[in-house]
Amino acid sequence: MAETTTRQPAHAKPATATKYISWLTLAFMTTSSVASLRASPTMAVYGLACVFLYVLPAIVFLLPTAFVAAELASGWTGGVYKWVGEGLSQKLGFLAVWCQFAMTIFYYPTLLAYVASTFAYIIDPSLAGNGLYVAIVIITIYWVAVYISSQGTKTVAGLSSMGLVVGTLIPGALLVILGLVFLAQGNPSAAPMDASHLLPAWTGLASLVLIVNNFMSYAGMEMNAVHVSSLKDPGKQYPKAMLVAVLLVLAIFIIPALVISWVVPSANLSLTAGVMQAFDGFFNHFGIGWLTPILGIMLVAAALGGMLTWLAGPSKGLLLIGRQNGFLPPILTRVNKHGVQQNMLIAQGFVTTILACLYAFIPNVSSAYWILSVITTQVYLIMYVLMFAAAVRLRRNQPDHPRGYRAPILVTLCVVGTVASIAAFVIGFVPPSQYASSNPVVYVLIIAAGMGIVGLLIPYLFLRFRKPDWQGEVPEEALA
Repeated sequence: MAETTTRQPAHAKPATATKYISWLTLAFMTTSSVASLRASPTMAVYGLACVFLYVLPAIVFLLPTAFVAAELASGWTGGVYKWVGEGLSQKLGFLAVWCQFAMTIFYYPTLLAYVASTFAYIIDPSLAGNGLYVAIVIITIYWVAVYISSQGTKTVAGLSSMGLVVGTLIPGALLVILGLVFLAQGNPSAAPMDASHLLPAWTGLASLVLIVNNFMSYAGMEMNAVHVSSLKDPGKQYPKAMLVAVLLVLAIFIIPALVISWVVPSANLSLTAGVMQAFDGFFNHFGIGWLTPILGIMLVAAALGGMLTWLAGPSKGLLLIGRQNGFLPPILTRVNKHGVQQNMLIAQGFVTTILACLYAFIPNVSSAYWILSVITTQVYLIMYVLMFAAAVRLRRNQPDHPRGYRAPILVTLCVVGTVASIAAFVIGFVPPSQYASSNPVVYVLIIAAGMGIVGLLIPYLFLRFRKPDWQGEVPEEALA
């Protein structure tokens, strides 16, 4: 039988070879986007028990999120809106993507509070606990960042990878080395390191509240899951990538937190300036205090670079969905000549400014930082519950839909992730034992108001009062 050859037209473009990434590359990408030193002081107050408080949410939240999101990303492009929209409904899909955006409204004040407290060690360490100073820094830096982002600047794109090295790996490694030398010299640890302190002391439900913050520490895995389709053999390589990523993330979170607990007593630890407290203590102990401002500059530069690369991202996704599906009024989905959703960033900036004032009016800076961190987590957890529910529905209703990766025991993973998310959500309303306020009712009302208004009420109002003329084509400059 003669062999037939199919000839392509002369003008046909040659087939483009698929560009694969290695599973180790994916592991490092995941690590760089999740791990950070910023959360270390939060867990350092628990000393050795921080190991338990990091490992538990990794098992019940990080792993389910990673594997469930990988299946969804390999079968449906478009992110969490597409997943929840296909699995549940378009309105719930909008709620999910809104929560993904809204959590950044609370995230930026906490990130910039960390920047302000870190920068204080460069100019005057006493400012780290000054709420008015922290508020002024948050407001100033945020609006400068909005201006930079509105110009469509491309030069900040590589700052996130630089931040992993400059602001996480180098300071983290230095912190660990100094800590080990500190103990080797016979200095006592500020926190007990014996087996009896592996679990947090039980003083009621409030003693476990800090675990809620760790759910936010692991947030973002669903964004990295989109790269599962770039693996040559996702079924075998993705689990390996996630195992390595989880181990690296746990190491970056746990070890620096332990080191900080060795040198800074929990009673004196600031949730915003704890990293610099540890460095300052180590550097003064070893007679190299002049390094403190240098480390401060490195940490500040990395945090600001990460903020700039994040600032326009979540709002851009909301812009596309809000315009195409008519979920948002035109004034918010309008873009400037650079294709940047400037009005949306400005609206977000006004809310950020109001939240920054919490630092000026709440006496304890750490308390304000903690409140905003919890609200961030509460809003984001709504999205995760919707994602897990959508994954189960899609597996049941569309079992034959092409998927590049199928998560093992998906229903079990979704149940575990959902229960963990709801539990963390409920616990988030309990004031932690470290919370300085004597009135827990005020704490609960602040958390409920922040989460309820931004996470639920605002998207409900958009859906309730949406109009047909809100829907339109996305400007070409916004797609660039």
